[in-house]
Formats: sequence, structure tokens, C-alpha cells
Amino acid sequence: MQFAKYHGLGNDFLVVDLRGGGREPSPDEVRALCDRRFGVGGDGVLTVLSDDGADARMRVLNADGSEAEMCGNGIRCVAKHLYDGGLRKDVLHIATGAGVLACGIEAANGRVERVSVEMGRPRLLRGEIPMTGPPDERCIEEPFDDLRVTAVSMGNPHAIAFVAETGAALRARAERVGPRLETHPAFPRKTNVELAHVHDDGTIELVVWERACGITLACGTGACATATAACLTGRAALGADLTVRLLGGPLTIRVASDLSGVRMTGPATLAFTGAV
Repeated sequence: MQFAKYHGLGNDFLVVDLRGGGREPSPDEVRALCDRRFGVGGDGVLTVLSDDGADARMRVLNADGSEAEMCGNGIRCVAKHLYDGGLRKDVLHIATGAGVLACGIEAANGRVERVSVEMGRPRLLRGEIPMTGPPDERCIEEPFDDLRVTAVSMGNPHAIAFVAETGAALRARAERVGPRLETHPAFPRKTNVELAHVHDDGTIELVVWERACGITLACGTGACATATAACLTGRAALGADLTVRLLGGPLTIRVASDLSGVRMTGPATLAFTGAV
């Protein structure tokens, strides 16, 4: 099996291009490939498939072999893989479990450096996330143990809490509460967990406990969900470019003034290619 290893701010993936044929790896194979000591190592496997309604389709296979609906860092990597591989379009349309998303390409010397992804409408109702409770109501700063949680779906579920900690203390708290909140019965499909701190300059410092992965250096959908939650709770302005600083580096997020969409802009990097 041929693969290309990419990362978006340290959130790393094996991209397996199957547009020319071949089978997708099984859950056992995904776990073996993503093992950082006995395999290639990665936060997941992204398979690239042909799609009649888009330039390509992306499936997101987590490191534990489960499937996720969407991956913001992953789609930037797939967009780079497609463009650098010869699909030279200013905007690439990639089908995902969250719908077909438009990826604007910023290239230099024929290689992608940054990708701006129109991530679609943030889903704010409990029935859309999904989570328990009245399906047509929002979850805004609802008490969960010692946190106040806002729930947002970007095609996959996120539980966001704004806290006082920064730096190492922020990560340590995310490591403590992430496993508990990920599997909370309020979230029937589990949830990604974001702990965030808004600094005086408006920068959002973010640590993500990713569903089925644990702490990750970056999470594109998590950054989008957190920026949306910051706007909903009065901590940030709609329609403005917001800097979300993850463990692996910053993403630029803009939440539309009418909440009709979220744009994510960030880098994608090829680490190496190989065969296994």
C-alpha cells in the first residue's frame, strides 16, 4: 500500500489515494499503521476516493480504527495532496461526511502552502450535534461537573469550555477532563472536547482532546467550533478573523455574521511518502 504522510500543524495523517482502485485498510490495519512505535505513526488514515459530485471524497479513519465524520486539518492535507498531485484548481471540492466542502488553494512555486476551507454551517441544536435533551434547543454554557460547556457540531460533535488556565496548566486540565467528557452520556456518539482561554488580545488558546485519539496538536473542526462558541458567548466578534492558537500552531477562523458558515485557513505539509 502506497501512502503519503501529511500534517496540519502537527496533526498527522497517512493519506491513501484509492482513486485508481484498491481496497481501504481495515480497522485492524488502521490501528497498526497509526501505531507510533510499531507502525508508521499518525492520528489517523485519510482515504481519498473518486466521487461523481466532487473532485474527490475523503474518509476519515481514526487511529483506533473508528470513522469520523469530518477532519479540518485532514481536509487541508487532502486538498494539498490533490493539487500538488496535478489537480490544479483554485478551488477544490471535497466530499466528506459533513457534505461537500470548498477548499481555496494558496500555492507558491506549484505547491500548496495554505488552504482556506469553507466548513459549512455550525450546527447548534442538540438534535444536530447530537446530544440528549430537547432536540430543538441549544447547549450554551451548560454546567458539566466543574465546567460550563457549549456544544457545537461542525459535522462532528464538540464540547467547548472556556477556562482560566493557560499554557501547561490548560493542557493538564484537558488531559484530566477530556476522557470523562468525551464519553459523557449526554453525547450518544461521544464528543471531541475543547478547553479554551481567550487572551486580552483576542487570541484563543486551545487544547483539544480528540474523540478516539486523545490530546492532538491541532484540530481544525475543534478550532471552528471553539471560535463559534466564543462568538455565541460574547467572547469574540462574528465576522472577524480570529486567531486560534493550538499546541501545533495557529489557525485563522472567521464565523459568518449570520452564523451561516465558518471559514478555516491554515497550512498543510507533506512529511514523506512510502509504502507498507
